[in-house]
Amino acid sequence: MGNLMPPEWARQDRVWMAFPAPGYSLGETEEEADEARTAWAAVANAIIDFEPVTVVVDPSETARARDFLDPRVELVEAPLNDAWMRDMGPTFVHLPGGGVAGVDWVFNGWGAADWAQWDLDEKIGEVVCSAAGVSRVDSPMINEGGGIHVDGTGTVLVTETVQLGKGRNSTWTKEQVETELARTIGTTDVVWLPRGLTRDYEIYGTRGHVDIVATFTAPGKVLLHWQDDPAHPDYEVSREIEAILTSRFEVTRLPAPATLRDEEGWVDWSYVNHLVVNGGVIACSFDDAHDAAAVAILEQAYPGRRVVTVDARAIFDRGGGIHCITQQQPSPRSA
Repeated sequence: MGNLMPPEWARQDRVWMAFPAPGYSLGETEEEADEARTAWAAVANAIIDFEPVTVVVDPSETARARDFLDPRVELVEAPLNDAWMRDMGPTFVHLPGGGVAGVDWVFNGWGAADWAQWDLDEKIGEVVCSAAGVSRVDSPMINEGGGIHVDGTGTVLVTETVQLGKGRNSTWTKEQVETELARTIGTTDVVWLPRGLTRDYEIYGTRGHVDIVATFTAPGKVLLHWQDDPAHPDYEVSREIEAILTSRFEVTRLPAPATLRDEEGWVDWSYVNHLVVNGGVIACSFDDAHDAAAVAILEQAYPGRRVVTVDARAIFDRGGGIHCITQQQPSPRSA
């Protein structure tokens, strides 16, 4: 038996985040910078009521981070380009003996996006593993944590446009990707989805991360982002992906927000992009007519957990959501 990535509802020791650093996420004005800091801090401050939180912070932002974050949140200083911990940080797995290690993927700014810088962020996997006191599993595969979702029993959801996409592993075969996932996170069943949401293919997107499209809530059970307005291009995306998933899993539709567009075009706002924590769920809200219905569905999907919402619009404006800026560290399996 090798490494195995546990499901996100497994017991956790802590959640890792990063604080927005000077650059794209902070924006060009002080107003934009404070909007980003407030949004990221709101997520950390919601999680801390459930379990420990450690935030990696660029030394230039340490004092500001302390102003925004709950004093219970721990800080680790390291140089940063950006603040998307799910993608630049390690993916934690259980070792055969029950201990925890971190898989350190190759991070290259979401397929070497022309606007991205990653010379500092590509080192954060090693920084986090060291600070967490866990061993590191190196991988030659370009991958991000937002590009995979597992059920904890060996099944993983991926998208063809991420793991095999331009700027990532375009010379690899599906079999090579599957072999590397088996070696690193212990998956034996890879479910390939053709693509992600429409907005995710625009300039600041990831080109198809699964964590705004679908997620496991238990073995054999999937929540699916469901766009039911034919005017939105994700109307067809939702149906294409549902057809694939329903042949394998019990699928629950998680309706998209009622809002269809923002100033930049079609939104990819998604309630699927939530974080499961010990005893709770940190969910995205959008000051939207569908917020309450999404909370009710999440409460049913995760019985016994308290659902807490955080306004995620400022995070999505910058290219992701709550799941994208967090990374859970599971407890050792023997604990």
